[in-house]
Amino acid sequence: MRKGAVFPLNLRMDQPDPPLYGRGRIRQTLLARPSGRDDYLDNVWPQASSQWDSLRHIRHPEHGFYNGTRDEDIAEGGGPIGIDAMARRGIAGRGVLLDIARYFSRAGRPIEYTRAELITPDDLEACRAAQGVALHTGDVLLIHTGWLHWYLTEATAAQRERMADREQLQAIGLGPADTIAEYLWDVHVAAVAADNPALEAWPPREETGGFAHFRLIPLLGMPIGELWQLAPLAADCAADGVHECFFTSAPLNVPGGVGSPPNALAVK
Repeated sequence: MRKGAVFPLNLRMDQPDPPLYGRGRIRQTLLARPSGRDDYLDNVWPQASSQWDSLRHIRHPEHGFYNGTRDEDIAEGGGPIGIDAMARRGIAGRGVLLDIARYFSRAGRPIEYTRAELITPDDLEACRAAQGVALHTGDVLLIHTGWLHWYLTEATAAQRERMADREQLQAIGLGPADTIAEYLWDVHVAAVAADNPALEAWPPREETGGFAHFRLIPLLGMPIGELWQLAPLAADCAADGVHECFFTSAPLNVPGGVGSPPNALAVK
């Protein structure tokens, strides 16, 4: 931490709107009391907005859940691989932002945010080198694609409605699946998050290695963050040339939870 600038990385819980991937809208009820106000929330989908995917979220079609966890181990709440395993300790350490949106723009590669464009390991390494930042073991890697900023500021209502249908959603993201998994393993990051819908390019395609979630979550045991609000942090990094930060995240301590808002902060 150098200057004490704080960047919350969570979206509002009612965004994106309409929710993606068939998830529901959060509902808030406000209660008036003589001493003040109270409220409660209904229809909370912890992965409808900015999110962590816990290791319980995805099972590999052949190898199952992470570390040999059996279905019966997580049939109910609890078990060894829910979001509570992350919440009990929290996540704190060095964060590194790779600003792919600005790197592509400066390289003359305009991004079409309604297409499933791949961000490859070579792209990540070229961006990292251009920024002059190193990755160290245990870092949290943050990837700014610009997708969420585009969605919030430029996408039309009709486009947002179409994207709510997972069969019509297309978005930039990491790939191909096998090489991106190899890259993230080789650079020894502890977790990875981005500002796009699925971290990887959507939809997954066989010709680009299939579903990267199958490799990252159940095989590598790597927490994945999606739909994080990274544009303000990226703008500050571009302004002062510093692309590292102190990172902290406190996921919800829900026994056996599948996902959670990250409750993440970047401090520079």
